[in-house]
Amino acid sequence: MCHMVKCVAQMIQPEHVFLHAEPVDMRWSMDRLSLLIQQIDGRSPCDGTAYGFTNRNNSRLKLLIWDGTGVWLCHRRLHKGRFRWPNPGETLFQMS
Repeated sequence: MCHMVKCVAQMIQPEHVFLHAEPVDMRWSMDRLSLLIQQIDGRSPCDGTAYGFTNRNNSRLKLLIWDGTGVWLCHRRLHKGRFRWPNPGETLFQMS
């Protein structure tokens, strides 16, 4: 039996990563974030892309990823510092 972290790393390999520059409420669930992706970006949250969201002070990060069988919602909170994030006004930012 494989170790859980190793299995997860093998399953999730997004083709692209898009960051939403506008902050979101970190209480939002995967359903609300999926709806935002569909309505604002006109994209499917199940297209093999990872979507990143942050709060107003860039101290929290949520990542929504489709792995082929379901959706993962990962949440990271920094105790010190902030995430570097695109400027507001850019609706969607694609990482290279």
